[in-house]
Amino acid sequence: MREYWTSLASLLGVFAFCQTILQAVFPPELRFASVKLFNRIFHCFSSYCYFDITEIDGVNTNELYNAVQLYLSSSVSITGNRLSLTRAVNSSGFTFGLANNDSIVDTFNGVNVLWEHVVTQRQAQTFSWRPLPDEKRGFTLRIKKKDKALVLNSYLDYIMEKASDIRRKNQDRLLYTNSRGGSLDSRGHPWESVPFKHPSTFDTLAMDPQKKREIMEDLQDFANGQSFYHKTGRAWKRGYLLYGPPGTGKSSMIAAMANYLGYDIYDLELTEVHNNSELRKLLMKTSSKSIIVIEDIDCSINLTNRNNKGNTSVSASRSYYDSELRGGGGGGGGCGEEGGNTITLSGLLNFTDGLWSCCGSERIFVFTTNHIEKLDPALLRSGRMDMHIFMSYCSFPALKILLKNYLGCEECELEETILKQLEEVVDVARMTPADISEVLIKNRRKKEKAVEELLETLKVRAEMNEKSGVLMRGENGVEEEEEEEQEKRALDSESPKEESEIEDNCKEEEEEEKVK
Repeated sequence: MREYWTSLASLLGVFAFCQTILQAVFPPELRFASVKLFNRIFHCFSSYCYFDITEIDGVNTNELYNAVQLYLSSSVSITGNRLSLTRAVNSSGFTFGLANNDSIVDTFNGVNVLWEHVVTQRQAQTFSWRPLPDEKRGFTLRIKKKDKALVLNSYLDYIMEKASDIRRKNQDRLLYTNSRGGSLDSRGHPWESVPFKHPSTFDTLAMDPQKKREIMEDLQDFANGQSFYHKTGRAWKRGYLLYGPPGTGKSSMIAAMANYLGYDIYDLELTEVHNNSELRKLLMKTSSKSIIVIEDIDCSINLTNRNNKGNTSVSASRSYYDSELRGGGGGGGGCGEEGGNTITLSGLLNFTDGLWSCCGSERIFVFTTNHIEKLDPALLRSGRMDMHIFMSYCSFPALKILLKNYLGCEECELEETILKQLEEVVDVARMTPADISEVLIKNRRKKEKAVEELLETLKVRAEMNEKSGVLMRGENGVEEEEEEEQEKRALDSESPKEESEIEDNCKEEEEEEKVK
């Protein structure tokens, strides 16, 4: 046994001696240069090239690393064998990822690429103002040299776009409000947010199916229209005006739009904003892929139709864009309160359609009002409010949706005589979806009783309308024609008479200045 240990010690001594000789003959610099030369020769004959994407770039987080991690999660969850599982804050879904030092093959436009998740221990750190993680993480991308241009020009951009979509789907949508007006908090944000949990969708929205399809197609065209807006030189935004009687589902429509597109909502309260400068700050602090909402704009500040004021004086006409619009003026019929606002109509127009409106991308502006005729035509023209959506009283197709939502009743489950009576009376009754929903909620456990009570309520309301002489929609769509005429009147510009008076008065003032 002693001889064994003696011979082993001799061998170790010889190995150490040889290692010392090699280090003396081949110093570290020479060995490093040899390895570098070998790698260069290897890469010259190799058909692959490699890209390293580290988690931390200097002291900043590498956004591309996070994007790759999210992008690969959609493939790893199906094909991976060993996975890591995470769930981020404010996220409604789990994220799968590659385990440490695992790899996966991805395909893009017929080209195969290999991703490897490389995790190594970081060397001991000296003192640092920002300590780094103990592990050094990164992704290594291996591609063929002939595919290098395709990957750099298209593949990485594709990954960033897909990661953004995954992040938006997984993350809970938020509802923002400017409860502090335009003042900033300690983090420099003027908006406060809460999770947006409204369940409204286009499937549950009580509206004519054809009109819903038109709105959904328009929203989808907008969301997929980045190249179109860029090609035509337009800011990537769109405006929707929702108008109609109270209780017709304007707020539910906004929620359905947000859920359909996966956008956040910014509920802008104009009475809390003091001036145009604060309004611009609020706009600048909104994110892309969002819906900016001003509800009951006719009640927020004085934005009434100039044609209804009956004032043709030069000062009133000239100060149209520059006059201060005080909160709680007569625009909403006294529904606002005096708040000392100095927002001008010009400021609000620039907010929706001026240079400041394009400081972000993929934004939707939604205005709601119960009285479109009270709004100034400048707010309603195309480019500001591109699509005008009339939220009408409950129609028969909308009634069938409500019966399905609240009672689970399909059209085939109801008696034909009942359906015919409902169809005949619902247009004359002029009840809003909110009123009908309340009738159905009270008796939702007893379907037959709910339908009978609804039919009776509709008949009573129809009889009252007929006695009071209220304009009925009827078969010829009289109400729609009236609303169209009302909208046309609201969109009409100033009369030629007013324009001529303004020109004459301007000429008189110019002559007076020349005399002076």
